[in-house]
Amino acid sequence: MSASTRGFSSSASASSAMILEEVDDLIGAESGWVEAKTSCDHLHTLSFDLYHIPHIDTPCNICQHTRENWICLICKDILCSRFVNKHMFNHYQETGHCLALSYSDLSVWCFNCDAYLDAEFITQLRPIHESAYLFKFGVRPPIRGTISQVREPDRS
Repeated sequence: MSASTRGFSSSASASSAMILEEVDDLIGAESGWVEAKTSCDHLHTLSFDLYHIPHIDTPCNICQHTRENWICLICKDILCSRFVNKHMFNHYQETGHCLALSYSDLSVWCFNCDAYLDAEFITQLRPIHESAYLFKFGVRPPIRGTISQVREPDRS
């Protein structure tokens, strides 16, 4: 094999790898799927009572908007999202309260970590997740299992 052929082959492999990486990035971006963190250094700032929270329909404390609201997990203020008037983000900037739960999708965000947190996995976040889930759906959340716990139905 000539030197120019080897160079082409190596270059083609690098190009293919780059294209595959870009496709993977695009697929992830389109799906909106994000891996939530299973730990956070800021959990020590959580409110002591996360079982008793304002109802999920509570409007933003500032603008009274009723959708896309978040609850601050430190002081329990209800404030609107960045898609409305950014009152939760402003609250974080003014107070340093970095943990919040979305009443829309029940996700937990840490502003300091700039990441979603796994509220079902992190023990300290389970009470708030359970309370919000109960408000939203009227039932307790299902217990999350592992794949090894899922069984095929008995067909005998």
